Amino acid sequence: MYRRFLNDADYLGIITQEALSQMTRGHAERFIQAEESAEMSIVEYLSENYEVERELAKGKYIADYDRRVSYPVGAHIYYEGKICEVIRAISGYKAPAAVDYWEEYIEMSPESPVYTRYSQFGTYYKGDVVEYNGTPYCCLAENGWKFGEVRIPMVAGWKEVESEPWQPVGYALWDVVSFEDTFYTLVSQKGYDNNLTPAVSDAWGAIADYDPAYNDYLMDGHDYVVYQGAVFVPETDVNADVPEIGRNLTPGDPRNYNLKKHMVRLALYELTKLIAPNNVSVVRERDHEDSMKWLYDASKLRLNPQIPRKVAEDNKPVTDWQLATFQNDYDPYKNPWLT
Repeated sequence: MYRRFLNDADYLGIITQEALSQMTRGHAERFIQAEESAEMSIVEYLSENYEVERELAKGKYIADYDRRVSYPVGAHIYYEGKICEVIRAISGYKAPAAVDYWEEYIEMSPESPVYTRYSQFGTYYKGDVVEYNGTPYCCLAENGWKFGEVRIPMVAGWKEVESEPWQPVGYALWDVVSFEDTFYTLVSQKGYDNNLTPAVSDAWGAIADYDPAYNDYLMDGHDYVVYQGAVFVPETDVNADVPEIGRNLTPGDPRNYNLKKHMVRLALYELTKLIAPNNVSVVRERDHEDSMKWLYDASKLRLNPQIPRKVAEDNKPVTDWQLATFQNDYDPYKNPWLT
């Protein structure tokens, strides 16, 4: 799947929303077609001397905010349609775990192998080994973004609560029992009658299923939930932090301005060709020519595109060597540099 470097709002600095809507007519794949073509031109010209792929990745991996994911300081996300930088760590919600998903991995080899770094956007299967905070972990049960189960190694917030089938005996406050495939907890001793079943007694309260959309679970020791046939209670804060601009977010775009500017121009030209290849406006053609000239000059090191240079093995910028000849005559014997 192609990851976009641009977003729809980037085009609005050049054309209006109405004109953009007329060009795409609700077909989002047209953006992808145009931007893929524009990116190919940019990479073709700049990849030899510049870290253009790394700069493009800064925009491609800006993800939409998701409550399942925890974001570190310095990460960039789309929040309410705007690109924002995380200035205070944002924790995602933590769901109960009926099984262990990870365990610390002990490598018996004397060598120190290099493992893939854990990513919350990855997908993991039993036996996969990843590195998280400098420690290797082995996957015990499949989890990951595609499964809808983001399980960070050794990060848990719930404790399983023991329960027993209901019997007509005395129970203490907040004891947990099961009755007719439903879990109950004793919420009040007032009017408690141990001969009344939990289904009919007001002293018992049914325990609700875990809801990932709910964000007010309490650490009071008895805010129970049911998850995959078991009862759990929060041990730590399991709620997601609420994003708020000015508190843990600030508007900020990490993308290279030059790349964004010229990629929009090139993509708009490609979009216009998709709609009416024989009726491309003079403005679009001129912008396309200007951007292609900018790419050519940048590739020949005639201008500074504000993109980090690639470095060779000696940690110095890769040099594009060229030979200039100064001839007085096409007769080789009359050129002084041959003597």
